[in-house]
Amino acid sequence: MKLLLTSSGISNPSIEAALVDLLCKPISESNAILVASGMHPFPGGSARVLDLIQGRAKSRLTGIGWKSLGLLELTALPSIRRENWVPVLEATDALLVFGGNVAYLAHWMRRAGMDELLPQLESLVYVGVSAGSIVMTPYNCDAESNRESLPDDTDVATEHHGGLGLVDFTTWVHVGNPDPMFAEHSLENVAQWARGVTVPTYALDDASAIAVDGSEVTVITEGNCPVFAPGQ
Repeated sequence: MKLLLTSSGISNPSIEAALVDLLCKPISESNAILVASGMHPFPGGSARVLDLIQGRAKSRLTGIGWKSLGLLELTALPSIRRENWVPVLEATDALLVFGGNVAYLAHWMRRAGMDELLPQLESLVYVGVSAGSIVMTPYNCDAESNRESLPDDTDVATEHHGGLGLVDFTTWVHVGNPDPMFAEHSLENVAQWARGVTVPTYALDDASAIAVDGSEVTVITEGNCPVFAPGQ
């Protein structure tokens, strides 16, 4: 599995070029499957998913000329025969995982066994957006806010160490975004949080992404993406 971890999707030509490099072919010749399950815990989440599918979302992800686009619902997978959906994922070129609640995403990805399946899919390009990027890391920087959008009696684990840990670094997203909902996503807060984790922390703004191909990790940015060493 190759990864392109973004804050806000395919937001500029540099990130789009990195995606094509990982796919090893044009987007127009590539098939994609979308996962938008992370939006379910939020009010109005279904409308935001519809905007995403129809290409109206702020995050540029679906309407970029894919050869085909399918939809995969994580919460349904534990009740479906694996032979009915795993081959579809094995045959696709890109898995597009949208944002939302990191803890909820991690919970249902584990329930579906995707934490074990994804590393086996060598040709798949995993494209994460916001929470879809954080969930691949060992840490959940949104753990506290994730609890606020889930029921009090939830069985979704919302602890700090909440990601799947499929990469050996972690990330904050939307750093420096002027939207009031991201007011706490400042470099100062990232630096403070990074002191408490044991892996490097990338501070992704909306013009940046991280490409992972085997052991090679590359920062792609038309903005700013500093990295904080563990405990720095």
